[in-house]
Amino acid sequence: MNYVAPNSLARLMRFPPGKVVRIGSFLSIPSTTTLSLPIFPADKGGLRSLCSSRCLDIPTVTELVSNQHYSELKARLRGSTSDPAAILRQILDSGSDPELALRYFRWSRDELKLSHTLELTFRLAHSLADARKYPKVRSFLDEFVRGSDGDTVFSIFHSISNCGGGFCNGSIIVDMLVWAYAKNGKTQLGFEAFKRAGDYGYKLSIISCNPLMSNLSNEGSVGDLECVYKEMIRRRIKLNVVSFNTLISGLCKARKLNKARDVVEDMKACGVSPNVVTYNALIDGHCKSGGLSRMYKADAILKEMVESTIHPNEITYNILIDGYCKDENVAAAVKVFEEMQRQGLKPNLVTYNSLINGLCNGGEISKAVSLRDQMLSSSLKPNIITYNVLLHGFGKNGMFKEAREMLYVIEKEGLVPNVVTFNILIDACCNCGKIEEAFLIHASMASKGVLPDVSTYNSLITGLCREGKMDEAEKLYGEMKDNSLKPNVVTYNILIGSLCKKRESRKAHRLLDRMVKIGLSPNHVTYNTLMEGYCTEGNLRAAVKAQELMQKEGLRANIVTFNVLIKGFCKQGKLENANSLLNEMLERGVVPNRTTYDIIREEMVDKGFVPDIDGHMYHVSG
Repeated sequence: MNYVAPNSLARLMRFPPGKVVRIGSFLSIPSTTTLSLPIFPADKGGLRSLCSSRCLDIPTVTELVSNQHYSELKARLRGSTSDPAAILRQILDSGSDPELALRYFRWSRDELKLSHTLELTFRLAHSLADARKYPKVRSFLDEFVRGSDGDTVFSIFHSISNCGGGFCNGSIIVDMLVWAYAKNGKTQLGFEAFKRAGDYGYKLSIISCNPLMSNLSNEGSVGDLECVYKEMIRRRIKLNVVSFNTLISGLCKARKLNKARDVVEDMKACGVSPNVVTYNALIDGHCKSGGLSRMYKADAILKEMVESTIHPNEITYNILIDGYCKDENVAAAVKVFEEMQRQGLKPNLVTYNSLINGLCNGGEISKAVSLRDQMLSSSLKPNIITYNVLLHGFGKNGMFKEAREMLYVIEKEGLVPNVVTFNILIDACCNCGKIEEAFLIHASMASKGVLPDVSTYNSLITGLCREGKMDEAEKLYGEMKDNSLKPNVVTYNILIGSLCKKRESRKAHRLLDRMVKIGLSPNHVTYNTLMEGYCTEGNLRAAVKAQELMQKEGLRANIVTFNVLIKGFCKQGKLENANSLLNEMLERGVVPNRTTYDIIREEMVDKGFVPDIDGHMYHVSG
């Protein structure tokens, strides 16, 4: 009969605290023998032996972590009864160096795949903040935000406030949390954290607020951006030049130019001087505003900038050159280009590309090529954008041979043609009626490692439709879907336009219905094209219904809409109806253009009908 010693048995078994166990025959002890064994024996050495053999004590854990003996730590944890998740709490409770707690947190998260509670996570953050290890807090929160999935801002703030780490530390943690959200592109969570920080009374700084404002500006969330700005002022967070410039830039992008001007005045009132970035944002805003006097206003801001002894930089001049080119005033753009060089500033790729694009759009191809040569002579290598702009200019001006030659130059220069390059060439071929050549270029894309996109197919479909090859165009439309490319609004507009020209407007209308069914929203071009098709066929009722459908979908009739309908009614001899449409147009504040004037003259006045438009005929735009 084998005998098991009580001390050995104690090491083998775990018992509830304070219980006395009775061990019988299952260990081959005679059933008549009773052994009483308290779980807390008087022999303290036995208790120490029990704990040391089954549990990991915190000094041992911290020593192993400190020495980075993680393999041994993992082995000891596997052979112990210690809960790896509870060890972090014990390390924090022990008052050990918080860096050791942070190391254990990261190791257990990455190696053991543990997901620590928010309460322990922010206890650790408080512990690091309390030890003034702020860079560690920042990197820790950055990691937390990157890996956080599903943790609500509400629950995070609840944990931060309930950790007992003090209000000051809480403010530091929340400030860095907002920064981490902004850094990782989680802007809406950052904005929510910003608002909740105000509810809890936590103090934030521009270190977190400026990146948040920048994200909101870049994402076009101007309302939220203005909210942050106003709250910063209310909470007495001192704004700096970056804060003001970020808001001004956001407002200018949203075309809220008057508000942007007001912020400049606020800026000055706060003792912060506008700088070149401030003025560049204002100039860019006006250049892109679309107003008739936009370049005049942009030039006025430039003068104000110079009078304030703030020197324009390369970005200032690039904005102005691009603005004048898009305003079709290339002569003014060239003057700015020359002034830039007189001021000792060196034009860069952006400068040259903008000006070359302006020259090409104005049909001044030889000057554009000369400018490319000037780039090369100044040791500035043109990029693929430069050559794409030149290719587009050649294609637009019917210079297909030159466009083909330019492709060889691109490859000779060691540049890789991209999908835009091929699309420009295909479009040029289609415009010149070289549809077979367009398909050859399309076929060559694969050998160059370039995949066609929706624009590629749109150009080819346009070329086929132009030649009346609707069956082939529809076949190509099907090929798009086979290649996992979704036809867009432009694709449908091309097909609808082609069907309308073939006097198949009802079929075109069915295509519009299919478009809506797959979740695409028809635009003004879609509806106006369909209306023109119906008018050409003399089906005015269907044309008016198409206009009503457009308005039902939230699109207001524009000048093209009215021109199409007015002309349609005139062609059918319904001049009074056309006159009513003309007055409706004027009442809605739609400004007549040159086409409107031509319709009135050719379809009404020349046929002896004088429209009742109260002098509006002379207030036409170009």
